[in-house]
Amino acid sequence: MRHRNSVKQLGRTHAHRKAMFGNMVTSFFKYERIVTTKEKGKELKRISERLITRAKRNIGLHAKEAGQMLHNKREVMKVVKDKDVVKKLFDDIAPRFKDRNGGYTRIYLLGRRPGDAAEMSIVELVEKNIVETKSEDKEVKKEQKAKPKAEVKKEVKKETKKEVKKEAKKETKKEEKKETKKVKDKDKKGSKETKAKKK
Repeated sequence: MRHRNSVKQLGRTHAHRKAMFGNMVTSFFKYERIVTTKEKGKELKRISERLITRAKRNIGLHAKEAGQMLHNKREVMKVVKDKDVVKKLFDDIAPRFKDRNGGYTRIYLLGRRPGDAAEMSIVELVEKNIVETKSEDKEVKKEQKAKPKAEVKKEVKKETKKEVKKEAKKETKKEEKKETKKVKDKDKKGSKETKAKKK
């Protein structure tokens, strides 16, 4: 009997369920967001939050406690097999939730899937990593806005002048090539005619 066994079976054997959630958790930590069914999402939430808590334990440890740090990593690697994802979990994701006591993920319901009417959901991390490239783009745009319009127009004029010069150079090169071809053709014709006269 399954008394007090809280894990959801999801119509799978133990081995299949273990492998499936291992893959799902790996993808979840890699992309920080995953679309799945509602029941799988709830179970994924439980597993991933336990792993984040385990990774958080390494934050306060010193170099003397290297054994404990290694133990925590090995416990996580029982579920997540990808070393790059484990590194991301310990170095990036866990420090984000340093001041948060649980509740690292959220789940949104999306409605029913058309094929089998299974309830779908999105599971994602509460605190997302802000990408630095966007902030750099914003700074560039701010600099452009800060410049007076006259300067921007001058820059545009310079660029257009450069483009016109390049096009003019290309055209002159093409014309020179055509002229050299004509000259060569005339030389060939002249040499053929002289040969014919000699004969």
